[in-house]
Amino acid sequence: MVSQDFLRQLAGYGLTTAKILYRMPDHPDFLQTYVWQDYDLAPRFPELHRFLDFWRRELDGPLHSITVAHSQLIRPAEIVNVNGVLTLH
Repeated sequence: MVSQDFLRQLAGYGLTTAKILYRMPDHPDFLQTYVWQDYDLAPRFPELHRFLDFWRRELDGPLHSITVAHSQLIRPAEIVNVNGVLTLH
């Protein structure tokens, strides 16, 4: 059976990591960090936006900033021509 994550990668999804800084509800002068990671489509990031909408609607800590990193995990293979074979003992 093929994993859902693998199928999403074939559909163009890539691993997305978001570092979310938010203000603590009881101490608004302090920032707390939350790391979110899921497969998402760049550059619109619908899954991340869905999560952030949930955050704004359901959680008390107001968002301060979000840093996003995205990498597609499946890329075309590179073909390298090899001219010889080296055997090590």
